Amino acid sequence: MSAAISDVINLAMCPIGDSVFQDECARTLSDDGVLVLPQFLLPEAVAVVREEAEKQQHLAYYTSDDHNIYLTPADPAYAVSHVRNRLVSSSKGCITDDQIPQTSALRRMYDSTEFRAFLSAVLDEAELHAYADPLSSINVHYASDGQELGWHFDNSSFAITLLIQKPDAGGEFEYVRDVRNADAGEMNFEASAKVLDDETKTHTFSMEPGTLVMFRGRNSMHRVTPVIGARTRMLVVFAYNSKPDVSLSESARLTFFGRVG
Repeated sequence: MSAAISDVINLAMCPIGDSVFQDECARTLSDDGVLVLPQFLLPEAVAVVREEAEKQQHLAYYTSDDHNIYLTPADPAYAVSHVRNRLVSSSKGCITDDQIPQTSALRRMYDSTEFRAFLSAVLDEAELHAYADPLSSINVHYASDGQELGWHFDNSSFAITLLIQKPDAGGEFEYVRDVRNADAGEMNFEASAKVLDDETKTHTFSMEPGTLVMFRGRNSMHRVTPVIGARTRMLVVFAYNSKPDVSLSESARLTFFGRVG
């Protein structure tokens, strides 16, 4: 294991190069749809990354949007009140890969062959590649008092996040597993509507700083509840592709980051 990673990742808690640990993580992700690894980062690494994020926060691009749970334009084939077109709210700030310091522990983690091998084993991906565009690979999200991510499905098959600062209250991750089967075209509007109407039991967890989470959100509805208090919730998103030379579309970059490069 490289010295650079051993200074960042808590290998005593999370021996990422160990095949038994990898298999346990893969089973948990397969069985539960989510893998939560507390204390993945060493406390001193969390402190350094948090300080970096605070210094860069003034560069964040803030958005506040109303969107449907599919993150797609409205479909006139359905009524405005139909779950296909119902709107929820999301608001956050974001800094992009090119705003992450070159010396950051986040970049060392993201580029590490050991970390990618661990992720590939757990996610059952043959290989993982950085985005080809300069913005999308590593993002830091900021959510202040009252900001939230509304209910939605992901377009990607997996998400990898790392919490670096917990808010005073709120900001909890809430999800419902296997609401739809997008690959089979089974959208299950009825079940989705029940989630929006608070008629379905949800799973909720509150993370501590340094926690790594892998989540399969393509078919599981999820949200982040509104942040409460003066302390900003800060979350790192590591984005990879299973194929090389893939860029996030220019329209998506404009929407999420306010620029294309």
